[in-house]
Amino acid sequence: MAMITPMIKPVITPMTDVSPAAATAQAAAAAKLQAAFEALYRDRMQDVPILNGRLRVACIGMRGCDDGWLAALVTPWFINLMLLPASAEAAEAWRGIDIGGKSLHQFPAGRFEFIMGELADIGRYRMCSLFSPVLEFEDQAAAELTAAAALDALFDAEHGDNAEARASGAVAAEQAAVVAPAATAGTPSRRGLLFGPASVRGGQS
Repeated sequence: MAMITPMIKPVITPMTDVSPAAATAQAAAAAKLQAAFEALYRDRMQDVPILNGRLRVACIGMRGCDDGWLAALVTPWFINLMLLPASAEAAEAWRGIDIGGKSLHQFPAGRFEFIMGELADIGRYRMCSLFSPVLEFEDQAAAELTAAAALDALFDAEHGDNAEARASGAVAAEQAAVVAPAATAGTPSRRGLLFGPASVRGGQS
């Protein structure tokens, strides 16, 4: 069983570098992440029964932060938070962590569990599941709005009163309760996107 590794940063904060070089690197990281999962979808996921054919792969809100590049990734089978290493040194360090290894990351909104993954096109990455599967989403716009709101909510300290670790695998019934309003009446609350409604979770754990 994969062990939870020590927290990498006490608090993850966005980088403030707005230089042209930083913007170019940010755009390149987003394009690389999206292309890698587009290839995965095209080459290996076509026969998976849980796919939502109304969705496509999209990298949302890529930004620099303490731990590297952070984005939300929409695919026809999940919406995840994704962390990529921002330097060759960080990428090398991540190769020393087992695939499936877990780590806790502290955001203003609370602690979240990320799991190490790897794809040939991008190398190691860390992922935190928000929604899987994503069959409740009626269209790409609803999925992208939800992903963007969840990403923004990570850095909203108003959601930080609960610092317990969030499990990386969400419960399908819980997801349906959170996402259903997004398909018909706009994006659910930011807190609901990250933590789920207390009525479903039975309180925060």
